[in-house]
Amino acid sequence: MIIRIMGEGQFDVAHVDQNLLQKYDNQVEDAVNAGNEEAVRTALNSLHDYVTANGQPVADDYLGSSDVVIPFVDATLAEIAELLTGEGFIPDPA
Repeated sequence: MIIRIMGEGQFDVAHVDQNLLQKYDNQVEDAVNAGNEEAVRTALNSLHDYVTANGQPVADDYLGSSDVVIPFVDATLAEIAELLTGEGFIPDPA
């Protein structure tokens, strides 16, 4: 799975702990649904840090599309909510 972090590039997360990735994604969605901007910031930063630390950066010349788009960490609550699919940013594999 390729995740694009807006403004930062793409990361291949095929070999990361998918349960942990989903956990971070769910935390963002729960915070957005609660309207808690501070919790959204914390959760989005955790998701961002996990993807960038554990995913493999995709080469700049890669022409394929991203499976998932995650907003930049300074995105507004409205911008973040707009990108959520009802399953967070990352669809549950189950």
